[in-house]
This record gives sequence, C-alpha cells and structure tokens, in this order.
Amino acid sequence: MPDPSRLIDQEPRLSQAGGMAGKEYALGRIVLVGTLFIAAVAAVWVPWAGSEGADLVGRASVIDGDTIEIRGERIRLHGIDAPESQQRCEADGNTWRCGQQAALALADKIGTANIVCNDLGMDRYNRTLAVCRLGDLDLNGWLVAEGWALAYRHYSTEYVPREDAARVARNGMWHGRFVPPWDWRRGTRLVDTEPPGDCAIKGNINGDGERIYHLPGSRWHDQTLISPDRGERWFCSEAEARKAGWRAPR
Repeated sequence: MPDPSRLIDQEPRLSQAGGMAGKEYALGRIVLVGTLFIAAVAAVWVPWAGSEGADLVGRASVIDGDTIEIRGERIRLHGIDAPESQQRCEADGNTWRCGQQAALALADKIGTANIVCNDLGMDRYNRTLAVCRLGDLDLNGWLVAEGWALAYRHYSTEYVPREDAARVARNGMWHGRFVPPWDWRRGTRLVDTEPPGDCAIKGNINGDGERIYHLPGSRWHDQTLISPDRGERWFCSEAEARKAGWRAPR
C-alpha cells in the first residue's frame, strides 16, 4: 500500500506526468469546491433592489408615514399617501402633528420584526416602490384603514375601499379636518372661512389649478378648506358654481 503521507507530495506533479486521469482528478476537485462555494452563497443570499418583483426582506427604519428604509435602501409604500412629517391636522378645535403620528403608528406596528416588501420598480426620486407586509398583514393597506394615509388614486385605486371605511369610522385623520398630503406639498394649509348664510358649497382650487366645487355631505366637503386669497370661494347653488367656471368632482 502506498504511503499516505506521500500522496500530498505527488498530487501537484500529476499534470507534469501527463496523465489524463490526474488532470481529470484535479479538475474535479476545483469543480467540487466551486459548487460548494456557490451553494453556501445561495443559502444566505436574499434578492434585493434592482430586480423588480423580488422580495426585499429585513428590519425597517421608518422615515415617515409612507417611507421606510431597509439596510440603506429607501422604500416608498405604493398606492398610498401619508401626511408629511411637519403636517398638522385639526380635530375638536385643536391642531395636532398628524404626519408625526402616522410615522409613529407605523413604527409601533412594525416594531423590531422583519418585514417583506415586494419590489414594484423605482419612483422618480430613485426610491423603491413596494407593497410591504408584516406576516400576512399588508402594511400599506393597514395605514389607510387606520386613517394614517389616503389612497393615492393618481397611482392606484387598490386601497380606495379601505379609505372609504376609515372615513366612515372616523379613524386617524378622519376624526377631524386635514389637507390631503398632495395638496399640502403644494402649499395648501388649514385655513378656512365661515360660509355666507346658507351658501355652503365650497369652491376649491386644487394643486393642478382645477376649480372644483364640493356639495355638503360629499366625500371631500368637510376636508376642503376655503382660502379666499387663493381665489377660492363659497357658492349658494351648483348652477352658480358652474357658471363661475367650477366643476363637480369626478
């Protein structure tokens, strides 16, 4: 039987000996080591941003009510719009930091648990757009249902039913008055005037400059604020509003 201690010394000389068996043996060892290395990497690899449709997994830091960060990757929750960090809402005659409270509510809900976010691509600010889940809970939808965010209809109508339910239940922001986040970012603030007599139709000018009137009892009437310095006004009838160039909401 050959001396085992000499096998190690002989192994590097197999190629020099010109033997095909030796070459195949050395090549086989290289392939085996490479395969084991790839398997080890695959065992710990998690698909990350840049691969649309992949899952982003990890503990999240909350930036604001609709933005989180996982391992340095900024993620914008898709289909919803939460109040901005400095935004204030009104309830029972008092203003409160609804933007701050929305972020705190999301942070408390997630805690230290890992969440899973489905990558839907990038927005114009190079943030990953995603629907994120805590276990089986859709966090995007949860924020809307709790009244901490609105359905962002410009991009998705998926969460409109949850928003409608939150409004009826007066959850979160719906307990009082607020400016929709997309209008707040364009400068609209909580300013209002009293209607003249029985003229309670609100003539609002939105962030795109469109003139829209809201009837008492309609979806946005109570949340719409009239700022005369912006050209907004009250109307006594729909006919008066239409004649002045306002239209009904779509």
